[in-house]
Amino acid sequence: MLSEGVRGGEFLRSRGSATGASQFLALAGALAARLPDRPAALNVCERRDNFLVAFTAMLIRGQVCLLPPSRVPAAVNEVMEEHPGSYAVDDAYVEHASPAQPLTERSVLAVPPDGVVVIGYTSGSTGRPKPNPKTWGGFAACTALNASRLRDILPAKRDGLLPWIVATVPPQHMYGMELSVLMPLLGGMGIHGGHPLYPADIASALADVPGPRILVSTPVHLRVLLESGVELPELGAVVSATAPLPVELARAIERRFGTALLEYFGSTETCIVASRRTAVDDAWHPYPGVMLKPLDDRTQVDAPWFISSMVLQDVLELRRDGTFTVRGRNADMVEVAGKRASLADLTRRLASIPGVLDAVVFQPDAADSTTARRLAALVVADGLTEAAVLAKLAQAVDPAFLPRPLVLVPRLPRNEVGKLPRAELLAALRR
Repeated sequence: MLSEGVRGGEFLRSRGSATGASQFLALAGALAARLPDRPAALNVCERRDNFLVAFTAMLIRGQVCLLPPSRVPAAVNEVMEEHPGSYAVDDAYVEHASPAQPLTERSVLAVPPDGVVVIGYTSGSTGRPKPNPKTWGGFAACTALNASRLRDILPAKRDGLLPWIVATVPPQHMYGMELSVLMPLLGGMGIHGGHPLYPADIASALADVPGPRILVSTPVHLRVLLESGVELPELGAVVSATAPLPVELARAIERRFGTALLEYFGSTETCIVASRRTAVDDAWHPYPGVMLKPLDDRTQVDAPWFISSMVLQDVLELRRDGTFTVRGRNADMVEVAGKRASLADLTRRLASIPGVLDAVVFQPDAADSTTARRLAALVVADGLTEAAVLAKLAQAVDPAFLPRPLVLVPRLPRNEVGKLPRAELLAALRR
């Protein structure tokens, strides 16, 4: 199962020590022997090294790894209800396993390519989590493409060296699964076993691994890192996903840290299907074999490694050279008095006001319709009043789309990958 790049050598660094392939497989084998005889399990490990061991143990036992949309009890319980007999594996469960004799590569390679190994859940339109099954062969195909694009932007002087990843995103998120779990297992890269979030912790984790170093993060974490002024070890590359990355931020990151930034485009439904170097390219480059078919307000996506065709809520504009740009999301478009606008664009304009540190424009009601009765905004601002922010925004957007109310808050209720759950937005608006 382990790629040729890490087989036999160290590929995991955690808690001040390095772990090689044989030791890692011994840990996974010991845990696999302790797992109950069930068809599926939720991997809720906080530590990335424990998540890796637990995921590999599930592969050995032929159990499906379930990834809930959130680790809050309600979300976990809903997924477990969908899979009677399933159980949860956490950090304590993994750390109580004792190392056994190393497993052979052959015993771990018995994962069939068409076997479903992960079911990632997203929030469904009915309110129930929506399952998205992933096969081992599909994961292998995606990882090979992700690794190829990433290696293309690494400095040529580091050719032949094992790249090491430090990730701020949790492994339960599909982006985190692809870049911080599958990349070390299948993509020939090393991984730091922690889950650093704060700038000083990110710098410390990067210092724990050799170069070339790759920082896998999100726009929210990257902005905080940039504004912190913290010094980082030399970076081979920075990777971003989960939300659109402003070109100004991409360029600032590249200048500040002397590196290249690669942005990935994908979803839980499709995994990563395209990438771009945002600082110099506004168009996305789809992976070979990815086929895009624009629909009225969505986009159908096909690829040879998909179980079936997928439909994204994104509205894409295809170019003659095979690249594409994102015009917006179906759920992102709102209409007021016969005029249409994008919530993402309104948010961008609001966030660009001097003194605004973070912001979001959203639709608090009529969520299931493109006809908005009103818009609202939450704003984190330095030294500005609500009236002042609204007055500045009025200079940049049509009066029909001015958010009312516009509320100043100490911080936006972002989750661990920087997204803003609707329920949390509504709660913040009521306070």
